[in-house]
Amino acid sequence: MSHPLIYTDETVEALREQVRRFVETEVVPNGDVWEKGGMVPREVLGKMGELGFLGIRYQEKYGGAGLDTVATVAFVEELSRSTYAGFNITVLVHTDMASPHLARFGTSEQLDRYMPDIVAGRKITGVGVTEPGGGSDVQALRTRAEKRGNGWVLNGSKMFITNGVHGDLFFVAARTDPDAKGSRGISMFIVEKDTPGFRVGRKLDKMGWRSSDTAELVFEDCELPGDALLGTENRGFYAIMENFQNERIVLGAMCVGEAQKAIDLTLDYVKERPAFGARLWDKQAIRQRLAMLQAEVAAARQLVYHAAWLDAQGQDATREVSMVKALCGELVNRVMYSCQQFHGGYGYMREFPIERMVRDARIQAIGGGATEVMLEEVAKRM
Repeated sequence: MSHPLIYTDETVEALREQVRRFVETEVVPNGDVWEKGGMVPREVLGKMGELGFLGIRYQEKYGGAGLDTVATVAFVEELSRSTYAGFNITVLVHTDMASPHLARFGTSEQLDRYMPDIVAGRKITGVGVTEPGGGSDVQALRTRAEKRGNGWVLNGSKMFITNGVHGDLFFVAARTDPDAKGSRGISMFIVEKDTPGFRVGRKLDKMGWRSSDTAELVFEDCELPGDALLGTENRGFYAIMENFQNERIVLGAMCVGEAQKAIDLTLDYVKERPAFGARLWDKQAIRQRLAMLQAEVAAARQLVYHAAWLDAQGQDATREVSMVKALCGELVNRVMYSCQQFHGGYGYMREFPIERMVRDARIQAIGGGATEVMLEEVAKRM
């Protein structure tokens, strides 16, 4: 499918081709093994770091490429054609959902200490915001951080944390002012894997995204140094909301890449599969349904790139980003449902990628901002 020329340039398209080659040679042949193992090997992420994939928008002095949001979208779109969404999200939480907290709000000392290893893939990151019983309601956060001497003591737990089992560095939200209401009084902290009082409560068993390790994290009198505070004290909620914009653009691009790959696979199948004396492709109803889905994916793709372009220009794209998350999260599920249907019984067999892709897509209407929450954000701006 042709790329949106109005938004990309030769540098972005070169990146796209490089990512596509990596997916074809390194991911597709090994994805089944990663699914069974429940994680992406760290040497694979290290190889991505060597290729410059883990620091697309980060400063060159840390090993990054210094590109913009549009480049990220192209990267995500190609990554998501792998058919292994657990691999995709392992990478994207590190590059676009966790480490941006440090990149945006870290002190020069914090950046110098951690960013080179993050960009190189030597330290893999996760972000701890969601809590048991909390879901999308960040204001209901219950994890507490109390000042003690020159440092902090962290108590609480986090749920559904991608890279939680095997990650090295976490950016954790905690309430630092117990008397503040709602969104006030929340701060972000840097927590290293081996910090005393920090442990993985349990590894979670998911419906999809099987090659991504997901955990509940527990903090029990977890002692942090004073310089573990990330950003301004009691302003963490606003940092979380700011990063959600990036996360939702990325998830939208992920949906588009997955949906397009599903259509491509289904086209190959229906053009070969005979039924009732002709190919499935010769049935008008199937052709037209796939054609409409392709039109919807193409339209969603343009919205994703437009939102990314607005973000790259420094404009407030909250409405467009919320539209992206709501639209793409629902669309990818409709695409997967139809594509699996057109595969017939084979679509229910695990030897066919579409079976895995259906399971993996379901979370897209939930994670990173449920569709209903996103629609309310759009409605506020109508």
